[in-house]
Amino acid sequence: MAPILDYPFDTLPPTGETREVAPGVHWIRMPLPFALNHINLWLIEDGGGVVIVDTGYGLEASQDAWDTILAGLGRPVTRIIVTHCHPDHLGLAQWLSEKTGAPVTMTLGEFLGGHALWNQLPGYNTTAMVAQFRQHGLDEARCTALASRGNAYKRGVPSLPASYERVIDGDSLEIGGRSWKVIVGHGHSPEHMSLYCESAGVLISGDMLLPRISTNVSVFAATPDDDPLGRFLDSIRSFKQLPVATLVLPSHGSPFRNIGLRVDQLVEHHDDRCAELLAACSVPRCAGELLATLFPRELDTHQVMFAMGEAIAHLNHLARKWEVCRSVGSDGIVRFIKSHQ
Repeated sequence: MAPILDYPFDTLPPTGETREVAPGVHWIRMPLPFALNHINLWLIEDGGGVVIVDTGYGLEASQDAWDTILAGLGRPVTRIIVTHCHPDHLGLAQWLSEKTGAPVTMTLGEFLGGHALWNQLPGYNTTAMVAQFRQHGLDEARCTALASRGNAYKRGVPSLPASYERVIDGDSLEIGGRSWKVIVGHGHSPEHMSLYCESAGVLISGDMLLPRISTNVSVFAATPDDDPLGRFLDSIRSFKQLPVATLVLPSHGSPFRNIGLRVDQLVEHHDDRCAELLAACSVPRCAGELLATLFPRELDTHQVMFAMGEAIAHLNHLARKWEVCRSVGSDGIVRFIKSHQ
């Protein structure tokens, strides 16, 4: 029989409630206003208090859910950990910090990345993103739709912390008498933090390892020739060192076991995507033309943003491996063609 992922929990926690998934570790599920309609957040018991891991998108419904949960805790929040700067993770961190008095803990890359997006700094703003996508051949109607959204990041992150407690890869956080190791991964965000507790047999993977969907890996306008996919694949391969019985707590989907199998599945998925693109690049092709190759379904504007970033990431990865050549045409469009072997 082929190995499969093991999902030990048959039901989901309702919004505003918690569910214990390991001793002292509790699962929270909150809504998102996208096709991906939920995020998982976590509580870790910390002696007489509790640590929050990720905070949810800046929605009134999420604030109401937090009010219900905090009222039922009967203990203070000692720390707020943010795995990375995307709105569904960082969105309510400052609001929760002000509400509870707890400090925010994150990596430097995520703190600065969040501020770059929130403040629309050069290379991280909507104008730069749309210009990048236009240069990669996205049609004008979709470019206009993206531009008209303005700073969508700020809608999900109403406010940002001005200070934080910094952690780096390899640090250990003592929570409830147990050590949680900081594992920094790359590719999905600048310095994404996962947390591993050997004694509990638990990995809080954030978005680095998801059970049913592949993590978005995108190229930002600030680093147009970057290879985030290469770094992402290197990062997730490191998880194969963890015991097979490790309970993985992902940000989307249900907790699961058999971590090595999921890493292999994701590596194979991206290899297949690269092979599809390579076959399509027998003639010069731009990312905009290749969206349907990677995503053969109707995409809304929000999904187009992720799809374009991911298409460019895969093409850049192929270019980094010298499997395609990149050129800029007289029309200013970036195109890729299969290298002569």
